[in-house]
Amino acid sequence: MAGLNTGASAAVAPSVAPSSPVRVAQVHRPVTSLGPGRRLGVWFQGCTLACPGCMSRHTWDGTGGRELSIERFAALWRRALADGLDGLTVSGGEPLEQPAALGALLAAADEERRRAGATADLLVYTGWEPEELAADPATAAALDGADAVITGRYRAGEPTRLAWRGSANQRLETRTALGRERYAPFLEHRPERPELQVHVSEGEVRVIGVPRPGDLGRIERDLVRRGVTLRETSWRP
Repeated sequence: MAGLNTGASAAVAPSVAPSSPVRVAQVHRPVTSLGPGRRLGVWFQGCTLACPGCMSRHTWDGTGGRELSIERFAALWRRALADGLDGLTVSGGEPLEQPAALGALLAAADEERRRAGATADLLVYTGWEPEELAADPATAAALDGADAVITGRYRAGEPTRLAWRGSANQRLETRTALGRERYAPFLEHRPERPELQVHVSEGEVRVIGVPRPGDLGRIERDLVRRGVTLRETSWRP
């Protein structure tokens, strides 16, 4: 997702100004594995980068997922702030394939946190490389509302232990004073094990986070031992 592995899916056998809606794969809270603290997660639908080894192939189809209005997002975010969540994480898919919607969503998120007097940060994952962002400032401007951005394609052959990044080429860039304050301790942080969230509901198993090589296989084998049969998975072609 967004050039990173931030969310997988497996099917289990048997007052914001109006704006264009966002096509999303899912919205989930709390997310504790993609940024500091407890967060609201929004995964955009649609990605033409198609990084080999991506565990989120279900987010590639630009016609999949569902529409989420900016007004509905603002209500969800407002509730998350009221419940004390620490931030928003936007991933995908590839958020920059919907730049206008991304810009509107981040603007709405900022407006709501200012109204609430909250210090929740806004983190965006994108598979675009820094040089691509520099070459297309009009599209890159959609990221202007983010406090921190993680950039770069997912490269399965370059594993890393850096927090919240799927491969060693990816960079965590802080863009605001809040971003620097919140993310400075994690720029070079290498946790012993990545935190992964596994949720089972409505015939699906969802894995949220950035797994290391072999993690998804171990999760799948554990599910099989528990009697759960997977019909199809988003991390295999």
